[in-house]
Amino acid sequence: MKKIAAGYIKASLIKKITIALIIGVLTGLFFGENAAVLSPLGDLLLRLLQFIILPLILFTLIIGVNQTSLQNLGRMGGKTFLYYLATSALAILVGISIASLFNPGSGVSLRGNESFESPENPGVVQVLLNIVPDNMITAFSELNLLGIIFTALVFGLAVSYLRNSPDQKELGERLYNIFHALNEATLAVMKGILQYVPIGVFAIIADVVGSQGASNLLELGSFIGVLYAALFVQLCLYTVALLLVRIRPGTFFKEARTPMATAFVTQSSSGTLPLTLNAARNLGLNQSLYGFSLPFGATINMDGAAIRIAVSAVFAANIINEPLSFAAILQVVIIGTLASVGTAGVPGAGIIMIATVFTQLGLPMEAVALLTAVDVLVGMGCTALNVTGDLVGTSLINKTEKNTAS
Repeated sequence: MKKIAAGYIKASLIKKITIALIIGVLTGLFFGENAAVLSPLGDLLLRLLQFIILPLILFTLIIGVNQTSLQNLGRMGGKTFLYYLATSALAILVGISIASLFNPGSGVSLRGNESFESPENPGVVQVLLNIVPDNMITAFSELNLLGIIFTALVFGLAVSYLRNSPDQKELGERLYNIFHALNEATLAVMKGILQYVPIGVFAIIADVVGSQGASNLLELGSFIGVLYAALFVQLCLYTVALLLVRIRPGTFFKEARTPMATAFVTQSSSGTLPLTLNAARNLGLNQSLYGFSLPFGATINMDGAAIRIAVSAVFAANIINEPLSFAAILQVVIIGTLASVGTAGVPGAGIIMIATVFTQLGLPMEAVALLTAVDVLVGMGCTALNVTGDLVGTSLINKTEKNTAS
């Protein structure tokens, strides 16, 4: 038994996750809906990842702020925000192009019994206001990532100020050492959680495969196929971008594949954040950069969701036999990009984004109800791309920062 446990611990994480995915799919296919009995094991993984998010972001960012200057931090923040806006717009263009080529939804008709109630969209202004929490404890308890980032930045800068103050230097160094020790302790806890990831992945994928019948796949097969084709094209563009700045894709994806696979299964960018931060650390990226860019990206950067918006819009337009005009396509790009920021951190953000765009374009809300039938299958690929986009952006910006420094 000890040999088995030792072998499991020593095996590479991606190998364990791959085996867990295969066994999970087979279990779901064999047991069907009865595989739901495994769901508590999957829920435990999500709880463990959420458990470690807060200290991981808080201490990583506080330490990261103290390893760079305020000027560098502002420059990196500006690059990060511009990258996220640009890639969201690019993702929508990719989605529209691929969808226009294959025309998903042609021949599909609404039965008339679909219903969908559009969730409330908090809007860009409210999301920006949420950056500054009115209650620090509430921001932590509700896992408001933007609020946690703001808190970590403020206290990180305060510690940096004390360390550079002639009168408070000793106190500042003492505080820094405490936060550094807490950060190392958090990473030690993270190593333990990583050992449980394959078990949770197995349970989640078995539950998903068991609960999603073949009928859903067949009915909306063209939509799912086109969406995953667009996701693949965006992934290829990421690879090209890495090559252009002389980052080896093989080295990058060797570390990125674990958070990508976990995001695919859990459908949660923020839930996968501990693994994404760990991948950035293994890639040797600047801690002061990834401590900010990855939590920020998990909140507002949704390239996969942007592609989903575009493909969904073309799908709905084809259902009612009214292909999107050039003006409508421009609206999808503009509204979709803003919606990806405006629905940041909201549960079911993908559906809210689609509903927002459909409302603006006058597309049938019944189509949204139809798409919710395959929400899980679609969300898996989109979330994996979201996480990949965050890591690619951080790697690209990290490369430019090295060039700037030199």
